[in-house]
Amino acid sequence: MPKPRSSQISLEATPYYHCISRCVRRAFLCGIDHISGESYEHRRGWLEEKLLQLPEVFAIDIAAYAIMINHYHVVLHINAQRGKSWSDKEVAERWHLLFKGTRLSQRYVKGEDLSEAEWIYLRLSLDEWRQRLTSVSWFMRVLNEAIAREANLEDGCTGRFWEGRFKSQALLDEAALAACMAYVDLNPVRAGMAKTPEKSDHTSVKKRCEQLKNTKQPNRVDQQAKGLYPFVGNPKQHQPEGIQMRLTDYLELVDCTGRILREDKRGAISNNAESILTRLGIDSDQWLEMTAGFEECFKTFAGGEQSLRKACDQLHYQRPRGLAQSQRLFN
Repeated sequence: MPKPRSSQISLEATPYYHCISRCVRRAFLCGIDHISGESYEHRRGWLEEKLLQLPEVFAIDIAAYAIMINHYHVVLHINAQRGKSWSDKEVAERWHLLFKGTRLSQRYVKGEDLSEAEWIYLRLSLDEWRQRLTSVSWFMRVLNEAIAREANLEDGCTGRFWEGRFKSQALLDEAALAACMAYVDLNPVRAGMAKTPEKSDHTSVKKRCEQLKNTKQPNRVDQQAKGLYPFVGNPKQHQPEGIQMRLTDYLELVDCTGRILREDKRGAISNNAESILTRLGIDSDQWLEMTAGFEECFKTFAGGEQSLRKACDQLHYQRPRGLAQSQRLFN
């Protein structure tokens, strides 16, 4: 029986989560109906546009994504501090970008005076909305509902468009995050939809590579692709907020891995990329196994043994889930 999200998501354990949603229709999310010949490829643009818009409302960042034929992957970062920094009015305004809110919240945003009793009642709603705006479940709900409504309208039908629940994997440490991001970015290459990562349509790696062409300092945070969680370099003191790795190192690692994963093209992990794996505590064989099948390698949690045990203790699991895989794949 599936466990509730509250027992799978813990900010104390990690702010990073890999989520997957799958379509249930024969026509697929963005594929071609082989009976009618009609193409639904334009829906990948819908999904990518909406996905990149939502971080402007939620306190959630996008580290990686790939939109496939009948499903999509996204690696999310919960930015709890950003959510806490919002004023009550900002929370209400952000919530109104998604939903109508209440009569009290509408009056509050307009600057009307509220009685003490009305303010107490409104505060309960604001606290709940602030929590939802930092929730992976609500992020995925808003995203999937918007696409389902558009698809149903286009198809002239009603009913379920997505599977009942999206799949979620907690990425417990830097090694798990890097492996999962590479797995997501290489999905089209592995599926034969693209020859190289930078030519993979509707992926974060393509978006990052396109921005890379327009700057002479690709590792600077303010020069990286807008709408994506930035790479801020290797761990150091007084580091800005972001993924603790150099963007150019990550892209080199993904490129090397993509060459190896393609059956028609030989490749090898370069010395520069190998040094990244050494810092992460992963050898090249383990890396290739994870980036070729991250979903199959891990279930609810992904990370080293110490990170896994800590997360399971915090979530009150009786025994660590996936401990054998963790010990095998992470040094």
